[in-house]
Amino acid sequence: MSDDTAVLSERPPKWKVVGPGLVVAATGVGAADLVATLVAGAKFGYTLLWVAVLGAVIKVVLVEGAGRYSLATGRTIFEGWRSLGVWTTWYFAPYIVVWGLVYGATAMSSSALPLVALFPDLSLRWTAMVIGVVGLLLVWFGTYAGFEKLMAALVGVMFVAVSLAAIRATPNLGEIVLGLRPIFPDDSIINVLAIAGGVGGTITLAAYGYWLREKGWSTPRFMKVMRIDNAVAYTVTGVFVVAMLIIGAELYYSAGIAAETGDQALVQLSDVLDDRYGEVFGKLFLVGFFAASFSSLIGVWSGVSLMFADFVGNLRDLPSGHPDTRTGGRYFRAYMLWLTFPPMLLLLLDEPVGLILAYGTLGALFMPFLAVTLLVLLNKRRAGALPHSAVPDEWRNGWVSNGLLLLCAVLFAALAVNEIRKVLGPYVPLW
Repeated sequence: MSDDTAVLSERPPKWKVVGPGLVVAATGVGAADLVATLVAGAKFGYTLLWVAVLGAVIKVVLVEGAGRYSLATGRTIFEGWRSLGVWTTWYFAPYIVVWGLVYGATAMSSSALPLVALFPDLSLRWTAMVIGVVGLLLVWFGTYAGFEKLMAALVGVMFVAVSLAAIRATPNLGEIVLGLRPIFPDDSIINVLAIAGGVGGTITLAAYGYWLREKGWSTPRFMKVMRIDNAVAYTVTGVFVVAMLIIGAELYYSAGIAAETGDQALVQLSDVLDDRYGEVFGKLFLVGFFAASFSSLIGVWSGVSLMFADFVGNLRDLPSGHPDTRTGGRYFRAYMLWLTFPPMLLLLLDEPVGLILAYGTLGALFMPFLAVTLLVLLNKRRAGALPHSAVPDEWRNGWVSNGLLLLCAVLFAALAVNEIRKVLGPYVPLW
C-alpha cells in the first residue's frame, strides 16, 4: 500500500461497499481454501489461527497493489507485465491456456459435489457439466452489474452457512485469543504455507483491476474507494477462514476425528454437522459449500476471461479497453467457451498426467510471479517500452508496501517449491 498521503482534489462519487473487492474475494475463496483451514483446525486446533489472519492480510496487499496500479496508470495488469519484457508473455500464454482447461473441470466438479450430496440420485459427472453450462450462460448473457449482485448473494449464503456452523460449534474464546500467537507446532510448515498462500485465490487476484474497470472505477479519484472496498472484502474472507478453522478445531480436533482431504472433506463435515446438530445444519452447510464453489466458478468465467481478452487484445495491438476485450466481447466469450467445453473431456476421461504436471507447476509459479512483478511495477518510474504504464510518484510504493510485497514474494516462492516438489516428486527421483 502506498505510504504517501496524496490528497485528491475530487471527492469520489457515491459508492457501495459491495464492489469488485467482494467479487475477487468470493472468486478466490473456494472449496480448496475452506478445506485447507478445516484440515488445519482438525490437526492443530486453534494454533494456526494467526496464519489464517495473515493469509487474508497478504491478499489485501496483493489485490491493493493490482488495483492501485490499474487506477494510477489507467492500464491493465497485463499491459504492465508486457512493459517488463517479452518473457512475461511467454510465461502467461501457456499458463492461462493450461490453467483454464484444468480449472474448468475442477470448478465444475467442486460445484456439483454438494448438489450430489443433497440429491444422491444425481450423477456427479453430468451435474458438473450442467453447472458449467449454467455458469457460462449467466456470465455470457449478463452484465457486470448483474454479475456483481449475484456474487453478493452467493457470498451472503456462504456467510450465513459457515458462520452459523462455527457459532453452533461453540468456539472457545480463550483458545481463539491464544491462536493469534505466531507459533509453529511440529510438522505444521506445509499447513502454514497452504493456509497463508491459499486464502483467497491465485490468478483471480490479478483480475481485480479488470473488475474495477467494468465497475467504472478507472481513475485515481477512486483510489480511496478501492482501498475500502478491498479491505471490507478481505475482512469477510478472514471471517470465512477463521470460521472454518473454528469448525475444524471444535468438531474434529477436540473429538479426535481425522478430516478427509479434497472437496470430500466438506461433504464429510456436513455429515458431522448432521450427527451433532441435526440434518438442518448439515444441509445448510452443503448449500454454503455450493455457494462457495459456484461463486468461484462464475468469478473465473468472468475475471480470467477478461484477462485473456486483454492478453489477446494486446497481442493484436488493439487500443486499451477495446470492446472485444471487455465483458461480452468476442475474446472474452472465446475464453469462456474454453473454460466450459474442453474441460468436460477431462470429466469423461482420466486427466492426462502431463497436463496435470504442467498445471501444477505453472500454477505454483503464478503467485511469486504476481508478487515480484507488482514489486517492480509499483517502484519503477518508467515501465520499459510502455512509459505510460509507469506509476506516478504519489502512488508508488513506500517502504511498508515494499516490505509486505517482499514478504509475499518469499512466502509464495517457498510455497511454489513445495508444490512443485509435490507435483514432480513421483516422476523425478531426485526430488
